[in-house]
Amino acid sequence: MTSSTCSSTPDPTYHQAMTNSRLVLANATLFDGTNQQVRSEPVDIAMADGRVVEIGTGLSGDEVIDCSGQLVTPGLIDCHVHFMADGDFGPNVHAQTPFSMTFFQAAERMKRTLECGITTVREAGGADLGVKEARDKGLVLGPRMQISISILSQTGGHGDTWAVCGAHMPGMLDPHPGRPHNIVDGPDEMRIKVRELIRAGADVIKVCTSGGVLSPRDDPQHAHFMADELDVLVSEATAAHRFVMAHAQATQGIKNAVRAGIRSIEHGIYLDDEAIQMMLDAGTYLVPTLIAPMGVIDAAERGVDIPDVILDKARNVVDVHRESISKAIDAGVQIAMGTDAGVTPHGENLRELAEMVSLGMSPGAAFEASTRVAAELMGIENDIGTIEVGKVADLVVFDGTTLDVSDLRNRVTRVIQDGAEVA
Repeated sequence: MTSSTCSSTPDPTYHQAMTNSRLVLANATLFDGTNQQVRSEPVDIAMADGRVVEIGTGLSGDEVIDCSGQLVTPGLIDCHVHFMADGDFGPNVHAQTPFSMTFFQAAERMKRTLECGITTVREAGGADLGVKEARDKGLVLGPRMQISISILSQTGGHGDTWAVCGAHMPGMLDPHPGRPHNIVDGPDEMRIKVRELIRAGADVIKVCTSGGVLSPRDDPQHAHFMADELDVLVSEATAAHRFVMAHAQATQGIKNAVRAGIRSIEHGIYLDDEAIQMMLDAGTYLVPTLIAPMGVIDAAERGVDIPDVILDKARNVVDVHRESISKAIDAGVQIAMGTDAGVTPHGENLRELAEMVSLGMSPGAAFEASTRVAAELMGIENDIGTIEVGKVADLVVFDGTTLDVSDLRNRVTRVIQDGAEVA
């Protein structure tokens, strides 16, 4: 299947003034993402015209930055973010926010994400084509992104904002020009909706094959959509060279998504042994978003107005979620880093690596999940995800020379995107 686009090649005018010279990071301890180890000896990395052009020792450049005692990694990739929320997803917040304000807020959140070393994301619902193109054209700083625009949900599913009062509560998925309505029932509606999303600029299609935590009228343990609906979705997406990602928390919802050929399972809260084996057999990726349920609880403690039914669901899934992901790690399921940032405040993304390590991943595997594996999931591995000659020059510089993940955010000293220092 042909991979979807992700603006891996920057706009011709973007950073032009900054990338027409040769920048060298010298004496760096390098984790290049091609395996789970750091190189044994310090190296220099030269960049020009937005690409890595040379890796070696004694390299010269127009600008040379000494990285002695520092770790250099590929730009990190978060495969699950929502820029139209920021850990403040209560309906009252949306009701009291002017519509156009949300786009300015998204720009600030994108910059905050870039500053913590995330240079590429999959935007898993909310941001439209205008948000993506604002970054690509250099109007705002932020990670390059694949966008899903809307989250496809059945009536009464995870993406349905209907409340018992009979009203639809305001939220980050409200339809507007550029963001199609997200509720779909039946194969015929599904076919039309996928085509609408592709017309609107979606790089990846997102569907909810189970209930979820933040939606008030469904159960995270219930599967959603029938096999014929999912088959049409995957068929249409594949015809347009798009991958599909599934919000899938329920055991049966996970299995249904894998059977349909969906590329990645998001969350994977209620995995069982059969589901794990199915994922291994199909080569399905898992994006754990371990910090997301904790983020709901944290938000309530900060005073965000979280309905009791949602808060109870978040508390109920934390432990079983961790158990499921631990089993998947042990079994060798392909793990790609994703946070569900937006449920948590943006800029806290690197907490996810520490959580993955706490469940059995080595630090090197957590970095690999956040670089090379994530790029492979998104279909952009030819340009992004490792530090190799010819690839896009997205790099992060950390204080210290180890892969210790315990305090990553405070160790970030430089972020380079397209060969230019941006943070």
